[in-house]
Amino acid sequence: MTLEFIDDMVEKFKNGKKIHKKYAFQIILKAKEIFYDEPTIPEVTIPDGNKMTICGDTHGQYFDLLEIFRRNGFPTEKHAHLFNGDFVGQGSWSTEIAFLLFSYKWLFPSGFCVNRGNHEMDDMNRVYGFGGECKTKYNERTFKLFSETFSALPLATLVGGLFSDDKVGLDDIRKLNRHLKKQPGQEGLMMEMLWADPEPEPGRKPSKRGVGQQFGPDVTKSFCERNGLDAIIRSNEVRMGGYDPYLN
Repeated sequence: MTLEFIDDMVEKFKNGKKIHKKYAFQIILKAKEIFYDEPTIPEVTIPDGNKMTICGDTHGQYFDLLEIFRRNGFPTEKHAHLFNGDFVGQGSWSTEIAFLLFSYKWLFPSGFCVNRGNHEMDDMNRVYGFGGECKTKYNERTFKLFSETFSALPLATLVGGLFSDDKVGLDDIRKLNRHLKKQPGQEGLMMEMLWADPEPEPGRKPSKRGVGQQFGPDVTKSFCERNGLDAIIRSNEVRMGGYDPYLN
């Protein structure tokens, strides 16, 4: 993978073109290999003088992603990025986003991080259009390869949703075998990682989504104190200003 290839691919996508299937398969398979070898919670250190941009749900909005890069800077050796799930589905440019993120992961394997969200699941991809997009732009095999790669994605990079049990800690997440249970199901720790949402009221209550929990700032504070963290950065919900620094 080279920066020249990525730059050429970015321009192709901007003009409504596709990459050849042989390149598409190579990118997906290489990304799967890299993600599979990562721990369930990769730990990233940002050296002094470097920076990291953290981005939530892009949901197939390719030109929004390019605008994020334009405003904050494109990935480099000194500018790490973390994409915190839900990068496909709903929008019409999900394959383009996935190929771009996976290519940057190939180019910068230690400084470009991608977590799994609840839209990187087979059921959600069939409902919200990513499966159909893959078949229309490429073929059925492309969707199957993406599905296998999504199941290999880490669940957090020392960030993620909080849980229905106060005893859950980072070590419990590290012990999850995400390769054995590829789809998270309707209950359990992996499901809560992908579905739990913050809310301003203290305590916990069932999620309005019908799956998982909503957790208050007191739950976030307790989790951070017990695990030696300064903050939790959670994606999965739309914020009109792009983010809400006061919610938790």
